[in-house]
Amino acid sequence: MEYHICKSRNEMGEQAARQAAEIMKQSIREKGTANIILATGASQFETIKALVGISGIDWSKVVMFHLDEYVGMPESHPASFRKYLKERFIAHVPELKASYFVEGDKGDPEQECERLNRIISEHPVDVALAGIGENGHLAFNDPPADFETESPYIVVELDEACRKQQMGEGWFPELEDVPRKAISMSVKQIMKSKNIICSVPDRRKAEAVKHCLTGDVTNMHPASILQNHPNCTIYLDSESASLL
Repeated sequence: MEYHICKSRNEMGEQAARQAAEIMKQSIREKGTANIILATGASQFETIKALVGISGIDWSKVVMFHLDEYVGMPESHPASFRKYLKERFIAHVPELKASYFVEGDKGDPEQECERLNRIISEHPVDVALAGIGENGHLAFNDPPADFETESPYIVVELDEACRKQQMGEGWFPELEDVPRKAISMSVKQIMKSKNIICSVPDRRKAEAVKHCLTGDVTNMHPASILQNHPNCTIYLDSESASLL
C-alpha cells in the first residue's frame, strides 16, 4: 500500500482517475476487457467526474460492478447508489459493455447476493475504486468487519457512525431515515481486486485515515486491511492527511 497527499480534492480525483484509466487501458490491451468496481458517496465525486473525461478508454470493453446499496432503497431515492452511478457515470459512458448493479429493493436481499456472486465470480476485477468511511469502513463493512467470509456480496447491518455519516453528507434529512441494512461487497472480494485505488478527502476522515494507514490491521478499522494489498494506492487531500 502507498499513499499520496494532494493539494486539493480536484487534484486527488484527477490523479486517482488517471491511474485507474491506465490500468483499464493496459487490461484491455492485454486481455481485451477490463472489469472495474466503482464506489459512490461524496468522496468519489471528483474521481468519477475525472474518469469519464479521460480520452482513450474503450468503454465498450469495460464491465462495471458497484460496491453496495441500501436494502429496500428504490432507485428513485436521492440517496440511491444506483441513481448516483447512473447519473454520474453511466450517462457519460453509454457504450459501456456491461454494468451490474446491486438491486437492494428487489425481493430477498440474500437472493440478490447470490445473483451477484455468480456474476462477479466470472469477472476477475482489474481495478476497484473505493473510499474509506469516517468509521474506517470499506464499502459498507462497518467495524467489527467480517474479514473471513468468502461470499463476494453480503447483507450487513450499518452501525450508527456509518448512518450518521450518510446523514451528515446530506443524503438523508434525519438519522431515522437512513436504512439499517445494506448489501455490500465483502472485504475479501474487494481484496481480490488486482489493483485498488482509494480517494479519501476531508478532515472528517482524518482520524480513520490515521488508524487505517498507520495502525494495526484490525477489523475494528476495516480499511486497515488495505495495508496487506500489494497494489493499493490511496489518494488523500491535505485535510484527510492532516493527522499523518
